[in-house]
Amino acid sequence: MKYNLSEITDLIKNRRTIYPEQYSDRKIHKEQIEVLLNNAIWAPSHGLTQPWAFKVFMEEGREKLATFLSETYKKLTPPELFGELKFNKLKNRPVMAGAVIVVSLNRDPKSPIKEIEEIEAIACAIQNMHLTCTAWGLGAFWATPGVIYTPEMNEFLGLKEEDKCLGLFFVGYPKVDFEWPKGHRKPIEYFTEWVSE
Repeated sequence: MKYNLSEITDLIKNRRTIYPEQYSDRKIHKEQIEVLLNNAIWAPSHGLTQPWAFKVFMEEGREKLATFLSETYKKLTPPELFGELKFNKLKNRPVMAGAVIVVSLNRDPKSPIKEIEEIEAIACAIQNMHLTCTAWGLGAFWATPGVIYTPEMNEFLGLKEEDKCLGLFFVGYPKVDFEWPKGHRKPIEYFTEWVSE
């Protein structure tokens, strides 16, 4: 066997969403984010289009992101639909994280690859980052608040009109007393049909 399959299986099974409220104030270093991004770009990509774009918010940059997200949500949301809890999460979570990696689709408009396949590649890239965080003992959270799908978000990130922000990837060290959550899944029998002839 080329790799230790039981360790890889344990890593996959132990991946969890760890929210920024559960992070300590321990610093995340640029070199750590570079490892995450280098693992991300080894995701499968049809036609090797590598359609991902990353913008990393650290230090004071997190405040800039937090202000943009919360104020844009407030501006775009009708008063009767405005949620104080949602507003506060958008305002507070980026500064609770050690870093926030904003992941976007940066698609070549001349590419013959379908957009859905490019999005699938980016989802794989995010999974690579999440598994790397798990191996490192870092908390990670892939968030997709509605505000990321707006023209305002594209403008904030400097994306072209046809590009799409696909998520905010929060990274941080869990608090000292944090207990890594256990998970469960239904057995594969619930989802699988075997065809042999």
